[in-house]
Amino acid sequence: MIMYPARIWKESNTSYSVEFPDLPGCFSSGRTLAEAKVHAEEALTSYLESLDSRSISIPEASCISGPDMYPVAPPLNVSFAIALKQEREKLGLTQKEVAQKMGVAWSAYQRIENPRKTNPTLSTIEKLQKVFGRPFFAF
Repeated sequence: MIMYPARIWKESNTSYSVEFPDLPGCFSSGRTLAEAKVHAEEALTSYLESLDSRSISIPEASCISGPDMYPVAPPLNVSFAIALKQEREKLGLTQKEVAQKMGVAWSAYQRIENPRKTNPTLSTIEKLQKVFGRPFFAF
């Protein structure tokens, strides 16, 4: 699962601010720390989906830690699609090549990498693991 560090700090007596050091321009806030964390996940999800929809490379998450740092993960479907795309790009494969290796249509594979549309079956995940030679998520 993809997790990005978020810096969350108390801005005033009435609000908390959120920023993602790895993602320039990704900010949020909340009245309470709990609300700021929820809004952080929403901001992260929207930011990652926006980058993906514009075909902009998604930065790798760093391991920044500290007293004001909190790990934030997007929903599993977004995390899955992004991790899959990053793995494919690392291996220098095109979507069409992966689709052929899986024995599926290119358009079907495109949906798997789309954070807004992905919903792979266990059978599809098994095919992906065979193509990439590794599991995508360990529970």
